[in-house]
Amino acid sequence: MDINFKKNNGPLDDLIDEILSMADVHHPDIIREMVISALKTGQENDYLADLKMLRTTMKEMRYTSRMFGNYRERKKVTIFGSARTAPNEAAYEKCVTFSRQLVRLGYMVITGGGPGIMQAGNEGAGPENSFAVNIRLPFEQGTNPVMENSGHSITYQYFFNRKVAFLKEADAIALFPGGFGTMDEAMETLTLVQTGKNPPVPLVLIDDDDGGYWEPWLDFIKDVLLKRGFISGEDFSLFTITRDPFEAAQIIHDFYRIYHSSRWVGSTFVIRLNKSLSAENLVTLENEFREIIEPGSRLELTSALPEERDQPDLIDLPRLAFQFNRRDYGLLKAFLRRLNSF
Repeated sequence: MDINFKKNNGPLDDLIDEILSMADVHHPDIIREMVISALKTGQENDYLADLKMLRTTMKEMRYTSRMFGNYRERKKVTIFGSARTAPNEAAYEKCVTFSRQLVRLGYMVITGGGPGIMQAGNEGAGPENSFAVNIRLPFEQGTNPVMENSGHSITYQYFFNRKVAFLKEADAIALFPGGFGTMDEAMETLTLVQTGKNPPVPLVLIDDDDGGYWEPWLDFIKDVLLKRGFISGEDFSLFTITRDPFEAAQIIHDFYRIYHSSRWVGSTFVIRLNKSLSAENLVTLENEFREIIEPGSRLELTSALPEERDQPDLIDLPRLAFQFNRRDYGLLKAFLRRLNSF
C-alpha cells in the first residue's frame, strides 16, 4: 500500500494511533511522522546495509538526547585535541586547568572520551561535570578511565552521529593542538558557523606556550585563504587564539554575559537575552552594524514569539529580533560581542 504522512492511510492510521496511545509518548504528532518515515523506508529500500545504518543512527541519536536531556539548563563546552598528548606534556596540564576553570564558571565539558587531550578535559572537569562521546576505532581509542563508569558516556558506530552530538550539545568549542581529527573539527565548526548552519558560538583555539601550533595555522589562513579571496576579513571574528587557559575560559563566559542563544523564526532572527537592552543600546547597535540588518528592518525588543513554544524552558527570556541578512556571520559574531559589552 501507499503510505502517506497525511492521515489517509485507513486502518494503518488507526493502528499507529493505538500504538502511540498505548506507549504514552510525548508529542504524538511528531512521533507519528517518525513511525511513518520508518515504514516508508522499509517499503522503498531493500538494501540491508542502508537499513542497518538508519536503525543504528536512530538508536544512537535517541541515547544522545536521553543522556544530555537532564542537563539542558547547563551550558557545555566541547574540547578537541590530540589523543596522543601524554599526561606529562604541557598541553595536557593546560587542558586540565582550562576545564577546571570552566567548571568554576558553571560549565560542563564534552570530549571524545578517549586518551590525551580528551582525558585531560574530563579529568579537569570531573566525571560529574563532563561527558564522553566516543567512537569505535580499531586502535587508539577506548573510553578513558575518568569516564568509563561515569554514566555520562556513549560510544558511537558512526562518526557523523558523534559529530552531531559534539556541536548540537555545545555552547562553545575549544581546540587544543592535534592531528587530522582536530583539524577536521576546527574546519567543520568554522564552516557551520560561517554559513549559519550552526548557531553562533565561541570558537577558542588554545595554543602551546610558544605559539607553535595555531599561530602558524593562522599565518596560512591569512597568507593563502584570505589573499586568494577564499574567505573574508570578517571571518576572523569567528575564532580567537590564545595561549592562556584562563583567558580562553573567560572568552567563553563573556560571550554569554548578555547573549543567551538564538534561532530563526521564519525570516526573523531572534536573539534570546539574559537581560534586556536599553533604547540607547539599540541605537548604538543599529548605527555600528547597519550592514547586517536587512533594509527596512529595525532591531526590536520583544517577548517570545508564538513559534518558540517548542522551547518552553526559554519562554521567559527577553528577545532582540530583526531581519538578519543571512550572509555576514563574521559580523554577526562581532555584533554579539558588542551586545555583550553593554
